[in-house]
Amino acid sequence: MTLAISRGPIVEPRTVQIAILGTGMGGLGMAAKLRRAGIDSFVILEKASDIGGTWRDNHYPGSGCDVPSHLYSFSFEPKLDWSRKFAKQPEIHDYQQQLTRKYGLRPFIHFNTEVTECRFDEATGLWNITTSTGEKFTANLVVSALGQLNRPAFPKIEGMENFKGASFHSARWNHDYDLTGKNVCVIGNGASAIQFVPEIVDKVKKLTIFQRSANWVVPKADRPYTDTEKRMFKRFPFLVKLHRWMIYLGLERNFLAFKQGSFFSKLFEKAGRKELEKYVADPKLRETLTPDYPAGCKRVLISNDWYPAITRPNCETVTSPIARITEDAVVTRDGVSHPADAIIFSTGFESTHFLAPMKVTGLNGRDINDAWRDGAEAHRGVAVSGFPNFFMLYGPNTNLGHNSIIFMLECQIDYILQAVETLKNPKLRWLDVRAIAEKEFNKELQKDMQSTVWAAGCSSWYKNEAGKVTNNWSSYTAKYWWQMRYLDLDEYSFVG
Repeated sequence: MTLAISRGPIVEPRTVQIAILGTGMGGLGMAAKLRRAGIDSFVILEKASDIGGTWRDNHYPGSGCDVPSHLYSFSFEPKLDWSRKFAKQPEIHDYQQQLTRKYGLRPFIHFNTEVTECRFDEATGLWNITTSTGEKFTANLVVSALGQLNRPAFPKIEGMENFKGASFHSARWNHDYDLTGKNVCVIGNGASAIQFVPEIVDKVKKLTIFQRSANWVVPKADRPYTDTEKRMFKRFPFLVKLHRWMIYLGLERNFLAFKQGSFFSKLFEKAGRKELEKYVADPKLRETLTPDYPAGCKRVLISNDWYPAITRPNCETVTSPIARITEDAVVTRDGVSHPADAIIFSTGFESTHFLAPMKVTGLNGRDINDAWRDGAEAHRGVAVSGFPNFFMLYGPNTNLGHNSIIFMLECQIDYILQAVETLKNPKLRWLDVRAIAEKEFNKELQKDMQSTVWAAGCSSWYKNEAGKVTNNWSSYTAKYWWQMRYLDLDEYSFVG
């Protein structure tokens, strides 16, 4: 029976089987799989007014995916008519809308409803969920699909509050502000900047990019799919499956380049240097743009127009650290004042603070931040001991540097579905992963991590302040699939 959702005043908490937090790729995929399994007793709680997660928020000029399109869709719901090999944000967001419509998910979604607290009640075996709107829910099982890249990070710079011009984060792009003819300062040169800078450089009077460290940039094998290719994909869907497999295997092979000191790592760096030499003739600028760390230690960027953009006459790359911001300029430590009509922050996200700012309280009143005081970790990236019936999608150590996160999400969704089926047993109230299972899993994971470039000496959003890699998976995605293909009940304790 489909859950009827009332928008009127709620006196008592609504009890559902499952509460999903967030409507990004993970939340929508989880909900669609529940519907396919005939499970309708769930709600989806979304803090914004529309679905989409990162693909709703990141609508800056040039926004797109660095994973090939046909692998950036669910295997159970492939999109046969992608317009190009690397899709742009509008097309990905449209795919999310199509998924929502096909599986009838909107009646289950509470928009503008941010979850502020999840508290486990041992007496009832239920999660008590408090929201920003005052609505309360109780659920047998919670699936957090908040992701890792949803809270924009801003640097702490003296005088930011004094700036009189326009300022915004790339993930909160201000389309009402016209950059034409303006002096624009871009703080940060990561994955967002590499996409929007080529889109705005010819519009602005002067573009100043403040670089903390150089990036490894490799070519992007992008092009539109031909009409013939799209017709063949629609007429013979097995060709899409074959195409997906070919893409997957090609990306999976790239993990070899992320092993420290490997032959493939050196080939990868050689390709990056060749791309730099191809477009940057100025020896001084070339030196500025050459990374001093192994390829992959920070996120590898793919682009065909980044180097041509930043070598434009009106574009300057500044490496001197920022000292302060004045009413109309960014001042660096070398004393140079860089005029600014607008400042765009391309400074990433608070990626290591999983679940923040939501408060999550498990058995014996334990706060999940206490469990994570040495850095976030989870069993297989989805479950934390002491927090029964609480699962995460795109949780700790499930990000990738070489393949599609959608593949990882599907592994997690199918794993959680097995937990849902297990809890249908009327004699069970909850499952709680054993502390020893979680500890052994993460011990092996961090051991594998030490041989990867992600554990090398550079700082990145993959690590927390103490240098622990909390975001990335440490091996091939095939290994993750193998470990996630079934729910090992020996790793869990049961309460009836």
